[in-house]
Amino acid sequence: MSYNAPEHTPEDGARRYEPALSVEVRDALSARRPVVALESTIIAHGLPRPRNLQVALELEELVRSADAVPATIAVLDGRARVGLDKTQLERVAGDPAMRKLGHRDLAPALAAGASGATTVSATAFLAARAGLRVFATGGLGGVHREWTETQDESADLRLLARTAITVVCAGVKSILDVPATLQRLETLGVGVLGFGTSHFPGFYLSSSGEPVDWTVRTPEEVAEVMRAREALGGPQAALIVANPVPEEDQLDPGLHDRVLADALAACREHGITGQAVTPFLLGHLTRHTEGASLEANLAAVRGNVTLAARIAAAAAR
Repeated sequence: MSYNAPEHTPEDGARRYEPALSVEVRDALSARRPVVALESTIIAHGLPRPRNLQVALELEELVRSADAVPATIAVLDGRARVGLDKTQLERVAGDPAMRKLGHRDLAPALAAGASGATTVSATAFLAARAGLRVFATGGLGGVHREWTETQDESADLRLLARTAITVVCAGVKSILDVPATLQRLETLGVGVLGFGTSHFPGFYLSSSGEPVDWTVRTPEEVAEVMRAREALGGPQAALIVANPVPEEDQLDPGLHDRVLADALAACREHGITGQAVTPFLLGHLTRHTEGASLEANLAAVRGNVTLAARIAAAAAR
C-alpha cells in the first residue's frame, strides 16, 4: 500500500490522529448525556446496497428514540470519526473502495489518509478512546473451530481484554467455537452477563446451549455492574452484555445446523483458511438459508442497539 498522507507540522500531527467527535457527540458527552457507539463494518461490508444505508439510519434512529445519541464510527480520509452525519453515512454505505479496518489497521490508515469502516475491535478502541461507555454490535469474533490446528482467533478478544467498554451483542458468531471462546474470555478477564438469559446466545440463535455465570434482567442492573467495575478499578477490560435474539426472530435451529455443517464441509473441500473462512461461511449461510440468516442478524442488531441505548441512559443517571 502506498502512503500519500497530507503534509502536516509536528504541532498538529498528534491532534490529526486523535478521534474527531461530531458536535452532537461532543455536546452529549459534555452534558453527561447517554451516547452509544455503533460500528460501520455492517454498513460497508455486511449488507447489500441500498439496504445498508437504510439500516444505518434505522439503527441511529433506534438510539435516538431511547433518548440517547448515536455515534457511528469510521475512518474517513485519514481521520477517525466518532459520530457521522448523513453525508458521511452515505459515503460509508456507497463507496465500494471503503476498506475494512480492525484495530491493528488504524495507525496505517490514519497515516496514509485512507478511508475505511471499523470492525468490532477498531470501534471498541476508538469509542473508549473518545470517552464512550457503551457499544452495540451484532456478534463478536472469537476462537475459530479447529483452533488446535490453525491457531485462528479473532483480534476482538485481546482488544476487549484491555479496553474498558460495555459491549452489547448477541454472543459470538455461531460459525465459531463457542465453548472455546467463552473459556478464552474467562482467561482474558472479560466479564460476561446474560441479559434475561442463563445461556450464552448463539448469534443467529437465541441460545448456544452454553451457560453463563451471571444473569441480569434490566438496564439498571447492567449499569450497576458498570459502576461496581469502575469503583473497583484494576485491569481494564470490556463487559459483554449477551442479549439473545428473540426466539420468534431466530434462524430455525435445524436449518442453521444443516447449512452450517454443509458450509464447514465446503470450506474444507476448497481449502479455505485464515481470514477467508468467516466471510465464506457467513455468505454460505445467507445464500443457503435464502436470506433468513441475514434477517436474524438484523433482528439481533436492532435488539442490541435498543438495549445499549437503555443501558447508556441508565448509566448516565
